Amino acid sequence: MRTKMNTEYYLSAFDTSKENLEKLVSEALKHGGDWCDLFFENTVNGNIVLRDGIVSDGGFNVDYGAGIRVLNGEKTGYAYSESTDMKSIAAAARAASAIAAGSADIPPVNAGSMNILPHGDRYQMLKDWQLGECKIFLERLQDKIFVKDSRIAKVLAGVFYTITDVLMYNSTGEMTCDTRPYGTAYASAVFMQDGKLETKSVSRSYMKGGEMLSEALADEIAAEVVKGIDDRFAAKRPKGGQMPVVMGAGASGILLHEAMGHAFEADFNRKGQSIFSDKMGQKICDSRITIVDDGTIPGNRGAVNFDDEGVRGQRTQMVTNGVLTSYLHDRISAKYYGTEPTGNGRREGFRFNPIPRMRATYMESGDARKEEIIASVKNGIYVDEFTNGQVKIGEGDFTFFVNSGYLIENGKLTQPIKDINVIGNGPKALADIIAVGNDLKIDEGSWTCGKGQSCPVSCGIPTVLVKNLTVGGE
Repeated sequence: MRTKMNTEYYLSAFDTSKENLEKLVSEALKHGGDWCDLFFENTVNGNIVLRDGIVSDGGFNVDYGAGIRVLNGEKTGYAYSESTDMKSIAAAARAASAIAAGSADIPPVNAGSMNILPHGDRYQMLKDWQLGECKIFLERLQDKIFVKDSRIAKVLAGVFYTITDVLMYNSTGEMTCDTRPYGTAYASAVFMQDGKLETKSVSRSYMKGGEMLSEALADEIAAEVVKGIDDRFAAKRPKGGQMPVVMGAGASGILLHEAMGHAFEADFNRKGQSIFSDKMGQKICDSRITIVDDGTIPGNRGAVNFDDEGVRGQRTQMVTNGVLTSYLHDRISAKYYGTEPTGNGRREGFRFNPIPRMRATYMESGDARKEEIIASVKNGIYVDEFTNGQVKIGEGDFTFFVNSGYLIENGKLTQPIKDINVIGNGPKALADIIAVGNDLKIDEGSWTCGKGQSCPVSCGIPTVLVKNLTVGGE
């Protein structure tokens, strides 16, 4: 079982030393530059998938290497090596230096300036991941699902996990080390009734070790898989048009992430590509709304002890009482805006440059009860599961496909609905939120954000009422 590692563990894992780190930075900055950082990564991946009780897929692999970044004014040089021997990484350092096109000599990093930052404790692995134990968990999970509903024709279930060791060092002499465990369990069931098919999928993902595969988790996933299936078979496609939309607590937060969160990332604003580029300090929505991006939630899929630039994770309020108060910064954008980085410099792995990325993005609770919000709507819809979202960052326009929901008629949930799109504009939808529930829920699904590179995230929202969105129906 892995426990908290000391610095020597990470240096040994990457076959390097403090002296070598300093030499690599000096090599990368030999021809000038404002900044250099090194990112070493060793990731172990495992997965196993059961289809109707039989192993249908599985694997185990290791990804290992180091990336070197050199910043020189507006230029960025980045190179990586899939080996961490000194010769290979030094070649990557020279390549990054050449790409950044520095010119002036600078003094080498002084060995005495090294500052080793302490490990964080926002996630831990109490038990090693073992594929055999994953298989036993999945067999129990499938059994629990099959006995819950006689209409189930097929069940697919799987576990994915990664364990990532990282070591980061930069030209100010800061060294940070971290071990990041991710685990995901999921199940998908196919239901058959009167010649019709419905599919329901559920996932849970945490920054934990094998201890997450508990009986309680299997019970939770199994119960969620069969929840609401009667309504799905009864659901119809409603008439479309413009109407009030109540978004349910939890997974509806994906709309907040996609349609609004990306527009708060500082690189889009620095380049003038975001609708919020000129709105810092301005009121952009109701004063009851506060939107947070948080890297400090213990065990959460979006938690970070340190981001991928070695900046300590933190809780950042992007919108405070309706006012835009912060973008999400990496080191580059923070320097541009003359502020501190917010711990949002993240990357898919050592082959990628860090860029501003979200972590756990959510809206804080308001003061309204869910029942009051629904009762306030004469004619509209209630939606609680979204998928297949598309967003234009510059304009803020979005469209999301709705998996499930209900008509609201005279303040009551009535006919189940499906197969509709919700269409709108992120900033306008934010400004059109007129009620915020007191029931914030952070969804624990296996959310992964794509922005040229993938990154694990989470999202959440309380029940909210948007007074006017376009619903694509019949």
